[in-house]
Amino acid sequence: MRDTEPIVSPVVEAWATYRTTSAQDWPTRRLIRAKGENRVSVVLPARNEEATVGAIVSTIREHLMDRVPLVDELIVVDSRSTDRTAQVARAAGAEVVGQDEMTRGLPRLTGKGDALWAGLAAAEGDIVAFVDADLREFRPHFVTGLIGPLLVDPSVEFVKGFYHRPLVGTTSVETDGGGRVTELMARPLLNLFWPELAGFVQPLAGEYAGRREVLERVPFVTGYGVETAMLIDLLELVGLDALAQVDLGERKHRHQDTAALGRMSAQIMHTAWARLQRRGWAAPGTHPGTLLTQFRRGGSEALPNLDREVVVNDVSVQERPPLAELRPRLPRRRVAA
Repeated sequence: MRDTEPIVSPVVEAWATYRTTSAQDWPTRRLIRAKGENRVSVVLPARNEEATVGAIVSTIREHLMDRVPLVDELIVVDSRSTDRTAQVARAAGAEVVGQDEMTRGLPRLTGKGDALWAGLAAAEGDIVAFVDADLREFRPHFVTGLIGPLLVDPSVEFVKGFYHRPLVGTTSVETDGGGRVTELMARPLLNLFWPELAGFVQPLAGEYAGRREVLERVPFVTGYGVETAMLIDLLELVGLDALAQVDLGERKHRHQDTAALGRMSAQIMHTAWARLQRRGWAAPGTHPGTLLTQFRRGGSEALPNLDREVVVNDVSVQERPPLAELRPRLPRRRVAA
């Protein structure tokens, strides 16, 4: 039996104290003065986000490009949308590029990670910020908070956002009910194998920014493992002290159902497994199963005695190599979707 209560790791406590700021700490005027010759790009990966992408683009365009010259480039990566995402984004003032156009000549991959990689390939800024395209009630501080530490402190290489994520139910709102995969999968996994990253409030947050020269040196995992892989790979590449996080307040977006969260968790597990193998912590040459079996109540193909339909999904992940390795093979100019 332990005689003392567990305490926070001194390394994690020191890092969280030193490398955590709030979006309010980075007012636009301060960033304009600190920007110098740096060019800033904002990239939005988007798949069927016509309902929200226009308002996000308009806000960034109005407040951070037209009113003040802080953002130099605003790119929406159309990730094979079947709705009017591309048209809405372009009408709101973004440059729209197609995921497949930016990866032409390379193996065809799917998922958010590949769209992010394509956006990095399209962007020309020294600092590149990524913002999800499904946010509601978007405000400019989601961008200024991310790029602030990078513009002001040359020792910072990457900044991760965190926020409150309300989970809106049919009869109530759970203030911090979002981020279920973070609490049930990602946080325990990182604490177990990469405890230096335990200070990140939301390791799976979709809002982050980094210096181009660093982002181009890490692979991008397809699917939902991309954020987990990026943190682990950047920790090994530049060290914990070069990573930072910023409080962005509250994030409102749509939530996925439990079955979708299960598939997301499985992809994170595969992502972590690959990195454990690289460190020699998992048996080399072994490959976890890539099929996830789930059950759906009822359905036209429900099995006898189960009253449930069996649903099988491939949860394997692939990786796009670091952009720096493939730059010579990419299109010389961007092609609009």
